[in-house]
Amino acid sequence: MSLIYKILAAEAWRTAQASGVFVGAAIDLQDGYIHFSTAHQAQETARRYFQAPGHLVVLTVDADRLGGALKWEPSRGGDLSPSLRTPSTALVEQAAQVIRDSDGVPMLAGLPSERVG
Repeated sequence: MSLIYKILAAEAWRTAQASGVFVGAAIDLQDGYIHFSTAHQAQETARRYFQAPGHLVVLTVDADRLGGALKWEPSRGGDLSPSLRTPSTALVEQAAQVIRDSDGVPMLAGLPSERVG
């Protein structure tokens, strides 16, 4: 099972849980799909886009469950990045608070790329 990740403001996740649907952050709404990161990409995504103050969560999603709704598109450095056109909070396996380092950078190194066990 391949895991992908969505980093977002904790408040946005609480709102999504209440409605049962996560339609995305501002960048997702602008682009028309929800941006995810692989385990390999998550730390750089966090460093680039999530240094502003505030509580963050990282959502874990089983990429295999998304089937054809998940698209893999070219991203920075030639990597393929996962994106989703059909939002649902039911696809989230886990939501965890993000810890920041002393410079305020979210720490996401070490996320698994596949479920263990």
